[in-house]
Amino acid sequence: MTNEELKKLKARLWQTADQLRAGAGLKSTQYASPILGLIFLRFANSKYSKYELEILEEYNKSKGTRAEREIHEIATIKCGFYLPENARYDKLLNLPEEENLAFKIKEAMIEIEKFSPELEGVLPKDEYYAINSSEDKSLLKKLLKNFKDIPDNISIDIFGEIYEYFLGEFALAEGQGGGEFFTPSSVVRYMVEVLAPTEGKILDPACGSGGMFVQTAHYIARHKEKHGESNEINLRAYGVEKTSETVKLAKMNLALNNIRGEIIEANSYYSDPHNSYESFDYVMANPPFNVDEVELDLVKNQRRFNEYGVPQNKTKSSKKDSDKTEKVPNANYLWINQFATALRPNGRASLVMPNSASDAGKSEKDIRIKLIESGIISQMVTLPSKMFNTVTLPATLWFFNKTKPKPDEILFIDARNIFTFVDKSHRKFTEEQIKNLAIISRLYEGKKEEFFALIDEYKLNMKNALNKNYWQENIDWLLERFPNGEYQDIIGLCKAATIEGEEGIKEQDYSLNPGRYVGVVIEEDGMTKQDFNKVIHELNEELTTLNKTAQQLERKIIGNLLSLVSE
Repeated sequence: MTNEELKKLKARLWQTADQLRAGAGLKSTQYASPILGLIFLRFANSKYSKYELEILEEYNKSKGTRAEREIHEIATIKCGFYLPENARYDKLLNLPEEENLAFKIKEAMIEIEKFSPELEGVLPKDEYYAINSSEDKSLLKKLLKNFKDIPDNISIDIFGEIYEYFLGEFALAEGQGGGEFFTPSSVVRYMVEVLAPTEGKILDPACGSGGMFVQTAHYIARHKEKHGESNEINLRAYGVEKTSETVKLAKMNLALNNIRGEIIEANSYYSDPHNSYESFDYVMANPPFNVDEVELDLVKNQRRFNEYGVPQNKTKSSKKDSDKTEKVPNANYLWINQFATALRPNGRASLVMPNSASDAGKSEKDIRIKLIESGIISQMVTLPSKMFNTVTLPATLWFFNKTKPKPDEILFIDARNIFTFVDKSHRKFTEEQIKNLAIISRLYEGKKEEFFALIDEYKLNMKNALNKNYWQENIDWLLERFPNGEYQDIIGLCKAATIEGEEGIKEQDYSLNPGRYVGVVIEEDGMTKQDFNKVIHELNEELTTLNKTAQQLERKIIGNLLSLVSE
């Protein structure tokens, strides 16, 4: 299935499902869980069918022997889970009209959980009773038919993509609340592309629906395939999420994408269920911004938070201690500390923070100075606005690397003018924009060969493409800035700044705001070159139409005047 075909399939599935949601009179929050449950069922059926003959063969072979095993045990080894007969998608789809479909789906979910302990209590069940409306009692059946359109012969990764796509659409529909479980995938893919993970343990202490884990696994799989390596992914995911419903989404997402891991419901400020201190190869997250309700006494003695210092008010409140529990003034630097201290000696990390954290003062500045001088911060990237569904605050990506080659230097990138529109209110990175930005990091690391490999990839795409101009523009963008395939500072885009020196970080009062180092950025008009050309074309068409209308009105007015004169 081509990317374009997949895009159309996802859009069609969503459009139909959303129309049915409107018919059921449900809010997106009520609809997300049962819909994602049906996608899970469809995925489970497709995957299980690929292993079923092998499972039955093994079962029949061992039957009656001393090595005899239950069929669900064999299925779990070969497929990862057992799918009972009453949970088969076609069986549910073809039930007689008089059957209670909502009850049968609930029964199927219970049976799947019975043989998959990691999914116990995770799959939606009673939610299906609310789908059918009094006007249309067949809405649930229509939904089953809708997801039957997902072909059986596509890869499991594509099922995961469809699941992630629906998560994103639900997040858009939900607005502010959607960010609790979803970070836009293009931002996550960029974070992963810069980190370039291989294998090991990954932590997300604010994991939402598990998108960081999924994109990491996909990145590793792509690179293994590219280099002709075994497709077995040696990655173990550890997540923490405080909302029980979101924990369920994350567990389903991991199961869909065949990722081993453990998601625990907990509050990461007060609980560290994975004993994170110096335990992880990778840490990634998009944590909540600017939280000011964390109790100081419950965090100040935790080793993971106090290595660089705990953010706290430097002056005591005028209120009596008995009247008020002292709070951390802003929890942003608790997250930053968590990331820095969770890494193993070779570890790397990335997290999303509001731009304000880059210049925060008082106790936060003291912590930032220690982090900078420790050499752990490798890169800072300012993102375009309108990239997130939930916050309008400008955001910055922080990258940590315990073994960065130049400990006294930090790479700053200003990506505010690199984006494409999703709609008027939302933006994203294209795949090529992700690669173009990430290759700056590779060049900075001295990996010249990866730069020219990307150029060759674009040339090959251009050779086989109808729109050759698009690929040429990407090639030109790279070669104009890095003509010799070597990193250099580019005004308005990137700057490698040292801690000491005339224009160093120390001279900038230990600010980590890329704008201070990269230089003047041409004020954005909200459009890329392609967007600008498209708008100009549309305005030209509109002007032509208006001119024609004006000419018609002019002729009509003249005709009316002549008729008055003749009378």
